[in-house]
Amino acid sequence: MNPITSFSSTAVVLPNENVDTDQIIPARFLKTTARTGLGAHLFADWRYAADGYPRGDFVLNRPESRGAQILVAGHNFGCGSSREHAPWALVDFGFRAIVSTRFADIFRNNALGNGLLPIVVDADIHHDLLQQLERTPSSTLTVDLAAQALTLPDGRPVTFPIDPFAKHCLLHGVDQLGFLLGEEPAIAKYEAKHPNTVSQ
Repeated sequence: MNPITSFSSTAVVLPNENVDTDQIIPARFLKTTARTGLGAHLFADWRYAADGYPRGDFVLNRPESRGAQILVAGHNFGCGSSREHAPWALVDFGFRAIVSTRFADIFRNNALGNGLLPIVVDADIHHDLLQQLERTPSSTLTVDLAAQALTLPDGRPVTFPIDPFAKHCLLHGVDQLGFLLGEEPAIAKYEAKHPNTVSQ
């Protein structure tokens, strides 16, 4: 998992509300347990026509979306089923952060555990951000996870909440298991000082 510290990027705007995980990555692509390759199927039913060709009017297929690491989504992003493939697909496509007014709880936790930062802003900030990006689609946003700040195109910093443990893991590029493995020396030291006293 790549660490998330501070980065600047253009943004893809997908303002649809209540985007569920089946729209993010349709069920027919869930047969794999690999985290790579799913980006090609991200939003597949919106992104491709029935003949398999990309729809020119879908935002991810536009030239200006290439290389964008931030997705500005609508309210209640990631609702529906709990499939972990959804953040896998978003990360594999190249997204490192998503901005919304609300994320479904399971999706948010899955995102945090897979190197994808969900940034919650209030409705007024979200509306203002959408307007700024509509006026200047090539604008950049800056994410500073250590400071828990999102800098809008107009230069205004906006703070966002994040669980402290999830923040630590994202900053260091580890998931929960990676964190535990990193604590192995401390665990061994503790166990050496507290031998098993349970009678046989």
